[in-house]
Amino acid sequence: MPQSPTPIHDSVRRHYAAQARSKQSCCGGENNLYPAELIETLPDDIRGFSLGCGNPLAAAGLQPGETVLDLGSGGGLDCFLAARQVSESGRVIGVDMTAEMLARARASAARLGIANVEFREGHLESLPLEAGSVNVVISNCVINLSPDKPRVFREVFRVLKPGGRLAVSDTVTDGPLPESVRQDMEAWGGCVAGALEAGEYKAGLAAAGFTDVSIRPREEDHKDSCCQPESLVYSALITARKPA
Repeated sequence: MPQSPTPIHDSVRRHYAAQARSKQSCCGGENNLYPAELIETLPDDIRGFSLGCGNPLAAAGLQPGETVLDLGSGGGLDCFLAARQVSESGRVIGVDMTAEMLARARASAARLGIANVEFREGHLESLPLEAGSVNVVISNCVINLSPDKPRVFREVFRVLKPGGRLAVSDTVTDGPLPESVRQDMEAWGGCVAGALEAGEYKAGLAAAGFTDVSIRPREEDHKDSCCQPESLVYSALITARKPA
């Protein structure tokens, strides 16, 4: 069933449409989330445009020939890096709900001449993919933006092949956020208001059917990340597997 946009979706879309029209990421032109050698060959405006909070590819273990789905693909950086790792025999699909982000990502893919990447418009809660069609799902600081995370987890489980895996960077919390933050639309767009407690995140993935769920904080101090103004919120690398 297609997702009906909520006020949170609309607010987040406006926030990221404005980001897509800008020339820099939320952290400025510097991108310290990835090893320099991984992004150094990309043009400055592509490698410097990241709205993420980590490097999901570090845990994805991508292999040539695999099909990868990127949730909330934004400007396309993680898709372009994944496309290299799965090689020409593999495929990468980015899904995003913001038209301006999709336009930016598609233009960058054409400019880079990357043929094994495509970008589709859609919501995380109703993914435009067939069941059992991808090997790996990645995402970078996007699942926290959804107002219905259990539905997202179920959708990810649905589109993964048996034995498929999830590797995402996302924001989580050490405890409950103040209700004033939860109701702040700007804090939703800033990757704060929608963050789940780590235990709730893990339980949500397990309830959707995932096994081997792991949530590990980034090694860097979370205060260095542009997306976490609240001390309770930190960036984590989250992995899980769909049973074979």
